[in-house]
Amino acid sequence: MAITLEAALAAIGAGIALAGGAIGTGMAQAGIGSAGIGLIAEKPGEMGRALLFLVIPETILIFGFVVAILILIFSGII
Repeated sequence: MAITLEAALAAIGAGIALAGGAIGTGMAQAGIGSAGIGLIAEKPGEMGRALLFLVIPETILIFGFVVAILILIFSGII
C-alpha cells in the first residue's frame, strides 16, 4: 500500500498539533508548578488550589490531541 502525499502531510500536521500542545503545556506547567510549590510551602492548606492551577494547562494538550485525531479522521488515515 502506497502512502499518498496528502496522507503523509496530514500525519505530519497531526504530529505538529500534538507536539505543539505538549510543548505549550510543559511551558505553562513549569511556571505554575514552581509557584504552586512555593504556595504549599507557605500555606499547606492551599494544596487543592495549587493542584487545580497545575491541572488547568493540561486542557491545552487535550485540545491538541483532539485536533490531531480530527486531522487523522478527516484525512482518511483512521
